[in-house]
Amino acid sequence: MGDCEGKSSWPELVGYTGIHAAAIIENQNHLVDAIIVKEGSSVPLDYRCNRVWVWVNKLGIVFKTPIIG
Repeated sequence: MGDCEGKSSWPELVGYTGIHAAAIIENQNHLVDAIIVKEGSSVPLDYRCNRVWVWVNKLGIVFKTPIIG
């Protein structure tokens, strides 16, 4: 893990709306797909360099630093 190309972490996006954060992530690293996930949802645990989970609360606000994985 950690061998992924491009930017891999976006702590500055905590507090943004999920949609806005996903757009910024995909603009800053064209190799990833930013996937918005609601708090409490289940996601696959496999590590992938082309995926960023964007965790949002019930209001659609990012509450956890989006990172590649």
